[in-house]
Amino acid sequence: MSNPIHLNRDFVGYGANPPDPQWKPGAALAVNFVINYEEGSEPSIPDGDDYSETGLTEGGSPGKGRDLAAESMFEYGSRVGFWRLDRLLAERGMTATIYGCALALERNPEVCARIRERGYDVCAHGWRWEHHQNMPEDVERERIRRAVESIEKTIGRKPEGWYCRYGPSVNTRRLVVEHGGFLYDSDAYNDELPYWTRVEGRHHLVIPHGLVNNDTKFIRGAMLTGDDFFQYMKDAFDVLRRESQTHPKMMTVSLHLRLMGHPGRSVGFERFLDYVAGFPDAWVCQRQEIARHWWEKFHP
Repeated sequence: MSNPIHLNRDFVGYGANPPDPQWKPGAALAVNFVINYEEGSEPSIPDGDDYSETGLTEGGSPGKGRDLAAESMFEYGSRVGFWRLDRLLAERGMTATIYGCALALERNPEVCARIRERGYDVCAHGWRWEHHQNMPEDVERERIRRAVESIEKTIGRKPEGWYCRYGPSVNTRRLVVEHGGFLYDSDAYNDELPYWTRVEGRHHLVIPHGLVNNDTKFIRGAMLTGDDFFQYMKDAFDVLRRESQTHPKMMTVSLHLRLMGHPGRSVGFERFLDYVAGFPDAWVCQRQEIARHWWEKFHP
């Protein structure tokens, strides 16, 4: 039996002549900053898990038992990191998209209030930080429902998009469409423009995410300093902006509070914000703005 259409692999995409996305007047490149809000949703013994999550921290000590060091590193992200990155954006009148794990948002009402005040859009990043790939279908359906209901309570509106903390399951996109209410999902990494797919006979928008322009490289050894981050992001921005003079694109920059929120790293982000601000044809936007634009201009 063949796969549903949305599970078929597409190696062609837009090809040599991608469509002109017709961003807002004067804009060539759409730049979307993504803030991953995960702190308090990760696996931890106080939440009934059998280990402490040490992923994307300064080290921790993986093993049995409760890792208080790793827990503290996660707490730094919500206690300090969020506020530093929010200040840098606010000082420049720039916006971002929150990839929000629902349980994490529940545990910090002050952050939720700031998200509302700043008008950040929210993409559901799961109920908790957990693997969707091998979840039973009924469990995953319940997780999606629970995440949406939780975010609607904490933020005051439903999330506009969906993105799994890890890779999606073969059921995720279908379940997202089945649930309804989402403008898009970002569980793909295969393009620099949004695209449509069909799920259960319905049109569904995909806005690909990116793990390339991502501060996780600090933990994985590819970046060490704020200058490393700035130079890499500047190079990516310059190439995309140059190409966007004839074939406009989008650029996603993904940030984690317990990583980029530290002073020595945040200075690289600050420099990049100032660099982007120097180009009037760079449209710093939210993911929901890209989605609504695509629904309006390019709905099949």
